[in-house]
Amino acid sequence: MTHPVDVHVGKRIRHRRWLVGMTQQQLAERVGIKFQQIQKYETGANRVSASRLWDIADSLDVPVSFFFEGIEGEAAEGEAAVAPTAVPADVMGDKEALDLIRSYYAIPENQRRRLFELARVLSDVA
Repeated sequence: MTHPVDVHVGKRIRHRRWLVGMTQQQLAERVGIKFQQIQKYETGANRVSASRLWDIADSLDVPVSFFFEGIEGEAAEGEAAVAPTAVPADVMGDKEALDLIRSYYAIPENQRRRLFELARVLSDVA
């Protein structure tokens, strides 16, 4: 049985790898393991050792703490009812949301700010 922390860390590895546009194979080569091991980490099937997590963090250019961000919120969220308008619990695991984020940051900064303001206005109306 997978542990919720292992699943969370795996999702964060997949999320960061995807955001930087790296394949499982590329990450595995940087860390010095087989891509199948990266698959197992990302699903939470295998636990990531501290030294391996350090290498993964270095390869993905994030601090080790990145992989544990939001873990407290997930525990509390499971106990409380979620409002229907709330952001889904696993928004960073949603491919469509990640595509949107990647596209958003590809827009020039001045246009990105205008798009952000438009989104805020539209969400206030809805």
